[in-house]
Amino acid sequence: MSGIYLHIPFCKQACHYCDFHFSTSLKNKHALVKALITELTLRRDELANEVVKTVYFGGGTPSLLDSAEINEILNSVSRNYRLHPKAEITLEANPDDLTADKLKQFKNSGINRLSIGIQSFYEEDLRLMNRAHSEQEALNCLDEASVFFTNISIDLIYGIPGMGEDRLNYNIEKALSFKIPHISAYALTVEPKTALHSFISKGLIDPVDDEQANKHFMIMLDKLEQHDFIHYELSNFGKKGFFSKNNTAYWQQKKYIGIGPSAHSYNGRERSWNVANNAIYIKKINTGECPSEKEVLSLTDRYNEYVMTGLRTKWGVSLKKVAESFGEKHCEYLVKQAEKYILDNYLYLDGDTLLIAKKGKFLSDGIASDLFLLNLE
Repeated sequence: MSGIYLHIPFCKQACHYCDFHFSTSLKNKHALVKALITELTLRRDELANEVVKTVYFGGGTPSLLDSAEINEILNSVSRNYRLHPKAEITLEANPDDLTADKLKQFKNSGINRLSIGIQSFYEEDLRLMNRAHSEQEALNCLDEASVFFTNISIDLIYGIPGMGEDRLNYNIEKALSFKIPHISAYALTVEPKTALHSFISKGLIDPVDDEQANKHFMIMLDKLEQHDFIHYELSNFGKKGFFSKNNTAYWQQKKYIGIGPSAHSYNGRERSWNVANNAIYIKKINTGECPSEKEVLSLTDRYNEYVMTGLRTKWGVSLKKVAESFGEKHCEYLVKQAEKYILDNYLYLDGDTLLIAKKGKFLSDGIASDLFLLNLE
């Protein structure tokens, strides 16, 4: 199994918290789409022996593409790769883009899963984050999307300054009222060089409160599990049969290629990433060159990644796999480092699988980093 990620680096406006690569100018959109199609052709040999089971349009804001552009890109995927007939094809979308006509066109193009960036149903939160849509547009788009799609995911953000438990509960209840089968929930993170970082530094917005975010996370966890959602990854909750196949493949170290500026790829031994500049990317691709850098992962790098991704998921970290794939020394080190967290009920063992306990879930990345190795080679 392998996947294709397509980075669409355009947005109507910049969200205050976002540090992804994007442009608010759409003047190069047509040229960029052509470059994506060319890169798909240039890199087809990388997945020559693979069946592609997931295609993911991310960004940026992929819903700024029209159906003709989506069709061109997916036609290139079909021409150059062995696309599984039941492949999961996801499009990230913003509510203000999703009219009934556009939803119908996306469905007819072959999109079978939507990931909609709701973030909050409160106008105050949306203004603070500088989202392009309103509360009413969020509600309207979910009404319309539900007519055309059953496999829908929405993003919600918690830990927003000023967000009390009442607003958090309102957001959760609104999401549940639409029978959405998948919810991705993210703590608001203050990234360097973002507008949010600047506003907080100047005292214009209150700092993000980690204790409040932890409390919000636990409320969301309890509430969604009561409604039969499975907490299968730190930031993701899905009904049975509705886990994101694309993201699950990332967490389970499956092979994928990233197409477009700033997109990352992974083949099990190496990571590579394209230049994060639209003009340079288009120019290089048009000369037949993929503008990327790569990193060869050491055994210990791969161990660290497996521990990090494994602890974030319901599948945990298999001690047997660690021993077989990375060696007994790595396994012994992992067991020794995990002991204190097991004693404090942050981690637990189920057979030979190391799992994060409920108490430790919000802290899983920090716990995982304490299980990392600098080098044993």
